[in-house]
Amino acid sequence: MYLANCTRPDIAFATNLLARYSSSPTRRHWNGIKHIFRYLQGTIEFGLYYSRNPEVGLVGFADAGYLSDPHKARSQTGYVFTYGGTAISWRSQKQTLVATSSNYAEIIALHEACRECVWLRSLIQHIQEASGVSTKKEPTTIYEDNSACVTQLKEGYIKSDRTKHIPPRFFSYTQELEKNQEVDIH
Repeated sequence: MYLANCTRPDIAFATNLLARYSSSPTRRHWNGIKHIFRYLQGTIEFGLYYSRNPEVGLVGFADAGYLSDPHKARSQTGYVFTYGGTAISWRSQKQTLVATSSNYAEIIALHEACRECVWLRSLIQHIQEASGVSTKKEPTTIYEDNSACVTQLKEGYIKSDRTKHIPPRFFSYTQELEKNQEVDIH
């Protein structure tokens, strides 16, 4: 858990998935843990590298795995934010809401990523102001792999057969951030 939370975001999903069964593990879960350890042994040189001169600012990536837990009908949300090409914030967790479509799961994931983005932007701005560094405010680019989700968020909430089950709050928050040029979703 320490590695997944502090230095190795590449194992966050697998570790999160196995941690769900820590109260009553089976042989299959133990084999999964051993698989993670073998992966870590083979990639021991991997890790986070922070450069002195970051050329690129804050960039985010959001994704969702629809029905990753079929027993409880929950999807998985994941996002990672990089600054200067190095991961500074990441998360992989089971969604608290039941998503009734893959599009809904992606919109929830993007909403969660936008919430984290707002916090990271304010933190970075505070550090830069305290250090006396002047910067221009540019929107944070967040990449999402579902083009229908991105189009719906850019066009606004339009109640149709495909979106009527999705609460408008997931659309409005992200749209407001785009309108205020805090995020730019691609």
